[in-house]
Amino acid sequence: MSEQDFIKQIFTDSIACKQQALSSMPAAIADAVELLIDALNKGNKVLSCGNGGSAADAQHFSSELLNRFDKDRPSLPAIALTTDSSTLTSIANDYHYNEVFARQLTSLGQSGDVLLAISTSGNSGNVCRAIEIAHERGMQVIALTGRDGGKMAALLGSGDVELRVPASVTARIQEVHLLLIHVLCTCIDKRLFKI
Repeated sequence: MSEQDFIKQIFTDSIACKQQALSSMPAAIADAVELLIDALNKGNKVLSCGNGGSAADAQHFSSELLNRFDKDRPSLPAIALTTDSSTLTSIANDYHYNEVFARQLTSLGQSGDVLLAISTSGNSGNVCRAIEIAHERGMQVIALTGRDGGKMAALLGSGDVELRVPASVTARIQEVHLLLIHVLCTCIDKRLFKI
């Protein structure tokens, strides 16, 4: 296979993954939008977490809410639990890396808030722990996962929403996660601000 054919195959695989998501995920995405709209309308906030590329996605979502997405509108309350390196490293050092998000949630998370928990495998220990603490705090969870949902899927309650990408390749899952974030932001803007 030539280099150009290989590149075309990556595009083709990405498009196919998005088409599978298109046919299997809209109902769950609509449920996630409702959860977010309800929380934001009640004056609650969205907290997000993940590792590596998922940490970048958590920060991306938070920045789109705090600043703006596509058009000017009021700022929305959001916190990415992935951004404070002093807090992350002190918790990892003093406790355990699995506690880096959970420890923050014990003070920042309130009943009625939403946790956006992101893991392509669904098995990230610190994200799973964050879900447990979110539930203890009376929060609902939107889980962005892939593959078989991993351990995260088993932690979700009846009021939570799982957005599971129908793929097993990390890069393809991350590409759809980014699309999901943009869809959520677009729907929030449309519903809350009619833009």
